[in-house]
Amino acid sequence: MSTEPEPAEATPEGGSDGDPQGPTFADLGLHPTLVEAVAALGYDEPTPIQAQAIPILVDGRDLLGLAATGTGKTAAFALPLLHALQTGSRDGRPRALVLVPTRELARQVARALKGYAREQDVQVLEVYGGASMRHQLRMLDKGVDVVVATPGRALDHLQRGSLDLSALTQVVLDEADEMLDMGFQEDLEAILGATPDGRQTALFSATFPDRLRGLAKRHQTGPARVEIPRTQEAERPRITERVHVVRRAHKAAALARVLAVEAPTAALIFCRTRVDVDRLAEELDEAGTRVEALHGGLSQGERDRVMKRLREGIADLVVATDVAARGLDVDHLSHVINYDVPDSPEPYVHRIGRTGRAGRQGVAIMLAEPRDRNKVRNIERTIKRRIPVADLPGVDDLQAARLGRLADRIAEGVGRMVDEEDDAADAAMAPYRSLAEDLLDEGEAVDLLAAALHALAEATGEAVGNEQEIPDGRRPPPWHKEHDGGRNQGGGRPGDTRGGDARGGGKPGDSRGGGPGWTRLFVSIGRNAGLRPGDLVGAIAGETHLPGKAIGYIDIKSSFSLVDVPTNAAQAVIAALQNTTIRGRRPTVKVDRYSH
Repeated sequence: MSTEPEPAEATPEGGSDGDPQGPTFADLGLHPTLVEAVAALGYDEPTPIQAQAIPILVDGRDLLGLAATGTGKTAAFALPLLHALQTGSRDGRPRALVLVPTRELARQVARALKGYAREQDVQVLEVYGGASMRHQLRMLDKGVDVVVATPGRALDHLQRGSLDLSALTQVVLDEADEMLDMGFQEDLEAILGATPDGRQTALFSATFPDRLRGLAKRHQTGPARVEIPRTQEAERPRITERVHVVRRAHKAAALARVLAVEAPTAALIFCRTRVDVDRLAEELDEAGTRVEALHGGLSQGERDRVMKRLREGIADLVVATDVAARGLDVDHLSHVINYDVPDSPEPYVHRIGRTGRAGRQGVAIMLAEPRDRNKVRNIERTIKRRIPVADLPGVDDLQAARLGRLADRIAEGVGRMVDEEDDAADAAMAPYRSLAEDLLDEGEAVDLLAAALHALAEATGEAVGNEQEIPDGRRPPPWHKEHDGGRNQGGGRPGDTRGGDARGGGKPGDSRGGGPGWTRLFVSIGRNAGLRPGDLVGAIAGETHLPGKAIGYIDIKSSFSLVDVPTNAAQAVIAALQNTTIRGRRPTVKVDRYSH
């Protein structure tokens, strides 16, 4: 294996941003059948990572490819892999192995390989946990050319002797940094250690942390390094980034406001834990939003169902954890929202890379608390650009967005009415024209139209109500002086925490909703378990010396509950409730992190 300190820089093969006559796929040394397959799929020119990586891999060299998610890395390794399979003998043993972090990504890579290999007799097998081991064993015994696998299941097959790596000529690690983040380093070391010397190894990643650097040194020989700078706007997905600063108690309201103004086609909302995901998804669902939760606590069948609903447009929003969303690829994803700022820059890079694909415009939004300032700055240092700080949408913005959508609906209907070739639309509108003529005889046109718009707004959830401004979370000194400009248009003074709890816990102005002297507790039992407020009061009063009248606001949700208790009694209540049963269940009880 190589002992070189750093991979050698590759010389670009053309196709720079300023060169309109960049290379075509036919110029990259690929077999003609692959060039034809790519053309049949509608791809005209290679992306920068493809233009630079494919000739190196076709030449048989090891490669370290660094490029953002969504920049065409799959084709960058899949096409050279299939090119190499055009020659050489076949005896049923796999000749290529592609390792990926998740089942979802394994499926996507396998689909891409099969699409490119439509004119080749190439057998591709997906190997991952949660699928039939019997089928995988049968196919491996029958013989395959390419195995696309998650590290855990690949190691399972390797240890039982069903995966023979002795004939491998190519190994690809896709999203290598994510595999390390998921704890697969030992599995990767074991798998790579079982591959033959002299095989070609391609490693693709969005970031290059130290652990990945060490893996490359141990298992690659003289690799060429191709890195696509994030400053190349033609390569970097077209993503508009911004951060809103908001206090924890107002984050759910801020998210609802952002969603109402932005009206995303499809959005991924990232939370830190599965408990946070379930809670936020439930609150959005109760507000009438079509939303799905996605986290590691779901079965694989449930996760597949969520993905299917998102792809088919049945669900508009998915609230997810990083682990559950890894490998997720949805072409029409318009927004990525970081409800919780990630603890390190790498997850941020992967999260926002899921939007702005295929030339589309994407939006990446962070809802940062005042205490997240250093996390955001660390992300900015890594991505080498400043993320603009923006005011939260105000009530005026919300009303303008809603009225704009109503106007669009009306304009679309009018356009269909005047389209002389749309006979069906004309027939559908006929009775409404007659009704409109009758109404115009009885009232003023402006009043009638306003009443109709109001009815339409009520029916479509776009009604303009008595919304309140959400307090701005910034406080002196400004979050970013050069972007903030001292403005505070979000309502309230900097640092102002007045107003209602956005999650519905407490009435507007209620001092108990996490206010002075009170601590809000999270209890992992809710309506689904038959819990009632009296059960909580009884359990707390019965297990502690706290009288029932001293217990504050109680909010029972479907799968959890919130209860306010005096701060000086909070730890005693937590200890008591965790050692008792309520409705036959022993609850998890902790300080609610949303109340800080």
